[in-house]
Amino acid sequence: MKTYQFNKGAYQISTDKSLLDFEVIHNFLKTSYWSENIPMEIVRSAAQHSLAFGIYLENHQVGYARIISDFTTFAYLADVFVLESERNKGLSKWLMECIMSIPELQGLRRWSLATRDAHGLYAQFGFSPLKTPESFMEIARPDIYKNNTDAN
Repeated sequence: MKTYQFNKGAYQISTDKSLLDFEVIHNFLKTSYWSENIPMEIVRSAAQHSLAFGIYLENHQVGYARIISDFTTFAYLADVFVLESERNKGLSKWLMECIMSIPELQGLRRWSLATRDAHGLYAQFGFSPLKTPESFMEIARPDIYKNNTDAN
C-alpha cells in the first residue's frame, strides 16, 4: 500500500510505519480503558497488520490510529488517541479527515468502531449507533490483558 503524508503547520500525519514510536503508543494504550496492560508485542503486531497513522509534532509522536481492513468492503477504526498535551488543537478531527480521504478506503460497505466518549467526533464523519444491533454478535474479552505483568 502507498504511504500517505499530510502536513498542517508544525504537525504531520503519516502512514509510514518506520516513523511509529512504539514506546509512545504502548505507554498510552497500556493505560487506556480499551486495552489496559496490553503487551508491547501485541501493539507492534497490531500496527504491522493494520494501516497505521501516526501524528507527529517536530518528529515526536503525539497521536495514533489504525485501520483494520480488507480495503474492499470493511474497515474497523481502532486505538485512536492524541496525547493529553496536544488535545483541543483539532488534531483528532484532522486525523479523521486524513483517514477518510485515503483512496483505498473509499466505497467500503461498512465502517465500524467502538468508543466510550468520542461519539460527537465520529458523528461528524458519518458514524452512527448501530441501526440493527440485533444483527451483530461478538466475542468480547475486555479484560484480556488486565492480569498481564509484562505490559511495562
